Amino acid sequence: MEEQFVAVVQFIKESRNNAIKSVNTELINLYWNVGGYINQQVSKRNWGEKTVDELARFIGKNHPELKGFNRRGLYRMKQFYETYINHPLASLLYVKRQSANNQLDEIVSSPMTQLGINDIRGSILVKISWTHHLVLMSRVKSNEEKEFYLRLCIKENYSVKQLERQINSGLFERTMIGNTKLSPLVREIPDISNSLKDSYIFEFLNLPKTHSESDLQKGLVGQMKNFILELGKDFLFMGEEYRVQVGNSDFYLDLLFYHRGLQCLVNFELKNDKFKPEYLGKLNFYLEALDQDVKKPHENPSIGILLCNDKDSEVVKYAMNRSLSPTMVAEYKTQLPDKKLLQDKLQELIDGND
Repeated sequence: MEEQFVAVVQFIKESRNNAIKSVNTELINLYWNVGGYINQQVSKRNWGEKTVDELARFIGKNHPELKGFNRRGLYRMKQFYETYINHPLASLLYVKRQSANNQLDEIVSSPMTQLGINDIRGSILVKISWTHHLVLMSRVKSNEEKEFYLRLCIKENYSVKQLERQINSGLFERTMIGNTKLSPLVREIPDISNSLKDSYIFEFLNLPKTHSESDLQKGLVGQMKNFILELGKDFLFMGEEYRVQVGNSDFYLDLLFYHRGLQCLVNFELKNDKFKPEYLGKLNFYLEALDQDVKKPHENPSIGILLCNDKDSEVVKYAMNRSLSPTMVAEYKTQLPDKKLLQDKLQELIDGND
């Protein structure tokens, strides 16, 4: 009987979630249309800057129940429209076409420049909240970065606070830089992009500059929710000091995860010092043990990530060239990085590849 009650509660929750999504879709579509209308009137010089102020006063005086349509709100709607009207995401917006007999044809892709200020209910833009959009418009400059965080918000179901944290930590820059440094074996893994990073930020641990590997491990386990946020929500925690037996000997893996998207085990080994080539030998041994005794037949080969607090990229490159396992060496930092330095570093890599 209790299972049936749980099923009813699940129906209620699903309907409530669908209702919230519907409201958000209508709200974003409304703001798009209002912003588009204002943009067109200003562009055609039918309206001056003071006309928007007059509109805000008109709404406030005659329709005080309509919240969010003050001067600031209206200009944000205009900015929203102008941000995406010629954005590459336009190819992801859809319009429904009806044939002569009023039958609905299949939904087709259409550039927003052809849609004017029409319906965007079928677009990717309605899948996040207005507050998320405000953060992206105010904090993110490039189109590529906007799309990165927008897609990530949808995939990981980020709250606004979590989105702001990821922007503060330079997640976009770190991911782009990290993807240029993956070893050949790791690069061959399908869907690896955006799943693993070249560096991780653990500012939430509040660790001193000098700390032990045990402090790091205990902190990460104790702050598992924040750790998963930094890793990505496809990671499922399987255990700390995970025991594997080889022959008559027991070995203990620092942190073991399973990645749903990659469908493989991911072993994190923690080092509170600079990377040393000999660390890879131990990690490769652990991966072999996982593949032989823990991995299920349908799963992909295990991946190893060596987390060090510093590394010499040239030393890592030499060490990885002979690695026969899908491993990578990543840095961890206990403080938020200088986002400007990350942006400059990413630009250097881009310029170097031109």
